[in-house]
Amino acid sequence: MYHGRLAPTPTGLLHLGHARTFWIAQQRARKQGGILFYRNEDLDSARCKPEFCEAAIEDLRWFGLEWQGDPISQTARLTHYQTAFEQLRDSGHLFPCTCSRKDIQEAASAPHTEGGETIYPGTCWKKDSQSLNHEAPAPANWRFRVPDGEVVEFDDGYHGPQRFVTGIDFGDFPVWQKNDTPAYQLAVAVDDAAMEITEVVRGEDLLLSTARQLLLYQALGLLPPDFYHCPLITDEKGQRLAKRHDALSLRTLRERGHKPEDIWSKWPDL
Repeated sequence: MYHGRLAPTPTGLLHLGHARTFWIAQQRARKQGGILFYRNEDLDSARCKPEFCEAAIEDLRWFGLEWQGDPISQTARLTHYQTAFEQLRDSGHLFPCTCSRKDIQEAASAPHTEGGETIYPGTCWKKDSQSLNHEAPAPANWRFRVPDGEVVEFDDGYHGPQRFVTGIDFGDFPVWQKNDTPAYQLAVAVDDAAMEITEVVRGEDLLLSTARQLLLYQALGLLPPDFYHCPLITDEKGQRLAKRHDALSLRTLRERGHKPEDIWSKWPDL
């Protein structure tokens, strides 16, 4: 059975870009007689607020979205991420890293992707992890050791065949942060597997994240879902929408008297 998910991050009011992605997720689930689950990706305690979580649920219900069961919060699933971290660490897939973002950007040996992203230069590869506390992931950032030159391929439901090469398109990436919280890549991979998600519908800005997550699925022995990466909605300047676009938030549109059907009826069927 088709299992999809709505997974907002409650750091602000949801905008039209979120709404269209979630609307597409619902359309795809309905076409296949499936269901959606709702997950709050609320691990960023500094930015995620209860009022934004409540607003997202209220606004998405107003927009006509439906899901199965009660919302799930990532903050309630920390033990699951800890277990996955320990599995990755004990199998040699992780190494501790004390480099700051500035250290990595300023490293003379750090390569860059075509898009300008700095690839981790391997500064901490040989650091003695035994000197760090293994009872918990802190106090270092723990990175996934990406094999050099491995091809990661998948067939995206919207964009078609995708191909990324490790060490060229991306490098070693964090899976646990020194503030003792799991990174996005680990948390979503663990959750999507646990929730038996069969297809992840999200924005096309996360295509590269999918390549990273496929390595995590493989290392954890988990079956990955299918993926469908939607094109992003942009503003009149061609910039993708962000939560700072308050005029385009669902809450603002709702308060101005707009009706959901007047919005989604204008969207093409992707």
